[in-house]
Amino acid sequence: MNITASINGTSETFTVRADTTLMDVLREELHLLGTKEGCREGECGACTVLIDGKPVDSCIYPAAAVQGRNVETIEGMVDLLAEQVKSAMVEFGGVQCGYCTPGIVLSLTALLRRFPEADEALVRESLAGNLCRCTGYSQIVDAALAAAEANRGRP
Repeated sequence: MNITASINGTSETFTVRADTTLMDVLREELHLLGTKEGCREGECGACTVLIDGKPVDSCIYPAAAVQGRNVETIEGMVDLLAEQVKSAMVEFGGVQCGYCTPGIVLSLTALLRRFPEADEALVRESLAGNLCRCTGYSQIVDAALAAAEANRGRP
């Protein structure tokens, strides 16, 4: 079946089988390699993308379900808030091996778009679907709170 969706602001049409995952389309057909393959079970968050602004695990999300929807990957995260999140992740040491980083940046950006005044508890809750083996999360939480602070008062 042919599917048309907005991927990072560009209309893309691709052909999929019923069992094709969004992650496979992004990586194999569109060559958007920032979406990482981790567990293929929807547990680790390395494959997180935003669909209509909400984080989803693309490794278990049917590609056919994005028909007519807006998909954002790490490659498309170039707005001011996303840049603040990325910069804060580097500044606060929230990036170590980097494998989980794209999914975490997407999850945090989605959170701060919706809740610019997010506190530590909300940040930690939003990270529940993103596993990181390197940082222990403290640096990631600190980065998210710094990005939230930098973004306060902006339209």
